[in-house]
Amino acid sequence: MTPVPQSPYATALGERFGDLHPRLRTYFQAIPDGSVGVGDGVFDRVGTPRRWLWPILRVLERRGVVAACGERDVPFRVENRTIASRAIGERTFHLARGPWVMHDAVALTRHGRVVDELGEPGLIAACFDVETRDGALELTSRAVGFRLGRLRVRIPRLLSPVVRLTERFDDTRDHQQVSLTIDAPIIGRVYEYRGSFRYRIESIAGEETAA
Repeated sequence: MTPVPQSPYATALGERFGDLHPRLRTYFQAIPDGSVGVGDGVFDRVGTPRRWLWPILRVLERRGVVAACGERDVPFRVENRTIASRAIGERTFHLARGPWVMHDAVALTRHGRVVDELGEPGLIAACFDVETRDGALELTSRAVGFRLGRLRVRIPRLLSPVVRLTERFDDTRDHQQVSLTIDAPIIGRVYEYRGSFRYRIESIAGEETAA
């Protein structure tokens, strides 16, 4: 018998998973085998207005971590899968210069938190506390590190950026809203994206199975 896939978010939240808006529970639960979660929407803003950071961000952009830009009204598509109890995501940003894909893989830690490994192959990893508030899901990073060859290097807390992600559902607009910010010590806001989208579960053949 094929084991039922587990969602790292649902496992980390436990009973609190029921505190999420019902549409968010659909988004953060495990994707059944043979299906994919698909969302289409628009980011109000993506990147950073600090153009001096763009050369640094381009190194990360080539690995599918963050986009080196500062744009508004960017169409995007997210595709989610559950593989070996990891939440695998691909987000395609349709930037002015063409499409760019962000890769991430979320797993459960032994401390009941989640760790998000960004890039393809994985380059940056952030460990998050998982909370709910008024039906929304909130992630706040506790630690951020990176891969250096085969080594994993943790950035010292005093120098580490803080990553915050909020996902909520707007019943009035019938859209899911997402906001991610990255703030570095002294510098302040170095990266963000925020926008809204509609989400559904489809079979691999393309037939919609849930909304």
